Amino acid sequence: MRKYFGTDGIRGRANQEPMTAEMALRVAQAAASLFKRGDHRHRVVIGKDTRLSGYLLEPALTAGFIAKGMDVILLGPLPTPAVAMLTKSLRADIGVMISASHNPYEDNGIKLFGPDGGKLSDELELQIEARMESPNGDDLAAPAEIGRASRLDDAIGRYVEYAKATYPSGCNLEGLKIVIDCANGAAYKVAPTVLWELGAEVVPVAVAPDGRNINHNCGATHPQTMQEAVVAHRADLGIALDGDADRLIMADENGNRIDGDQLMALIARSWNKTGRLKGGALVATVMSNLGLERYLDKEKIGLIRTPVGDRYVVEAMKEHGCNVGGEQSGHIVLSDYCTTGDGLIAALQILSVIRESGHPASETCALFKPVPQILQNVRAPASVLDLAPVRDAIERAEKHLGAAGRFVIRKSGTEPLVRVMAEGDDGALVQKLVNDICEAVQKAV
Repeated sequence: MRKYFGTDGIRGRANQEPMTAEMALRVAQAAASLFKRGDHRHRVVIGKDTRLSGYLLEPALTAGFIAKGMDVILLGPLPTPAVAMLTKSLRADIGVMISASHNPYEDNGIKLFGPDGGKLSDELELQIEARMESPNGDDLAAPAEIGRASRLDDAIGRYVEYAKATYPSGCNLEGLKIVIDCANGAAYKVAPTVLWELGAEVVPVAVAPDGRNINHNCGATHPQTMQEAVVAHRADLGIALDGDADRLIMADENGNRIDGDQLMALIARSWNKTGRLKGGALVATVMSNLGLERYLDKEKIGLIRTPVGDRYVVEAMKEHGCNVGGEQSGHIVLSDYCTTGDGLIAALQILSVIRESGHPASETCALFKPVPQILQNVRAPASVLDLAPVRDAIERAEKHLGAAGRFVIRKSGTEPLVRVMAEGDDGALVQKLVNDICEAVQKAV
């Protein structure tokens, strides 16, 4: 069992355990001890989103790596996938993203990438945790070997050019009016720039971060702001990213929401028709809608399900040789371009399909009718799922629903929540059964 790492790095309330400066120092020193291999000059890249607490954690992480003799390259506010890309591009030994993704500004987190730009495995995270629990002063650098810190001034430009290069050569976005909601987060500069340089008329939303407004009533977790802007500005479509821009939700020209399942289906179908889809399948998590599964089956495209978390998606993509995967929440991994979810690059692929189709987003992106799906969260410790009254309630609900649907009941990897999801063709029945389970969880707390 991991003590600090969840499904997406270490996360918690800023300036409280485990998100303290002291903890960040320990994480850096432990990671440095693990990844400092060979006699070369070791290098770390550190990016962050726009949270106020980034100013707390960035110098602590920098100090930890420098103390171990590793040079640190500071990227400033930049999307998580850009940090992953630059980790590999700059031949760094470690990449670090300081972000709590879609969480409110009061939270923050630390995500680590290996030299290949990929997120760390459970095994490596356990090794880092073990080193965090033991003294890290034994292999501190000698005075002459202490690392240096520098800032990469063209980090934004590098990512902008990289993202633009993923859009089909010779094509552009001229004639499209696009709303881009950056959640007052890490992509507030790069995303509007990429779309504008590709020729779109851009309507930027939530691009004025103040350290406290990240994800607040905006972004992928609050797409209503983007949807309303699409209608108000008579835009062709809208894009909403989350705080670190590794996920997206879109809207058509009528302001109707398009979630990750529809977006993945569109990319998978398009790539399958052109022979680009590898592995003959799409990789998605247990949370993806049953309607997606039925649609892919009709298109003769496989569906491989994984536990929740984009790194589990990436692991399955590697195992099965697939190049399209993601989550209903909007994490979409296109391994031809990225090692992790990239909301902007995924949006560009959707835009290319829309342009090629010659039809509006409302006609292009609504590929299937989702099966009624209910997701409710209950604030409770994960241990509640082991209690007899809760197990009995789950068993009764599963028996009642039978083969007409399915349940996914799990603990959150980032918050003290139990997530209860069910889906089936009878929406009223699904809602009742979810309510029954949630009530049993609440009574057991």
